[in-house]
Amino acid sequence: MARLTKAQREWRPGMPKKLRSTKTMFASTVLVLEAFVALFLGLGLYGVHGRNPAYLVVAGVLALLMVAACAFMGRKWGPAFGWVLQLLLIAGGFWEASMFVVGILFAIAWWYGLHTGGRIDRENRARARQQEEWDAAHPDAAD
Repeated sequence: MARLTKAQREWRPGMPKKLRSTKTMFASTVLVLEAFVALFLGLGLYGVHGRNPAYLVVAGVLALLMVAACAFMGRKWGPAFGWVLQLLLIAGGFWEASMFVVGILFAIAWWYGLHTGGRIDRENRARARQQEEWDAAHPDAAD
């Protein structure tokens, strides 16, 4: 028999669905894509600059940090941590000049994801409040 998650155990019929954060989803998507870029940067530096394994280790750690940061996007300090990772990716340009361009483009995507995702989340919360008010004012309309 499969074990139920806490959310599954606590669910009751008629419970409202918890809203998911679009901001978190957008930010996590950018971070995961950046993790791949960090790995490819490490592989490129390893091949071009004399097969030094330190490039692979640093790139791997950066990629792991980016993937791990996805878990913290719901916390207050999560986006700030993401900005630090953006700066680290841009700093890769000191070893491979094209990373300045790639890093800046990803930083723009990061900003856009946080900005637009936050706006969408605010709109969704307002829409959910309006729906609750309408449902309370019209109890027999739900049938």
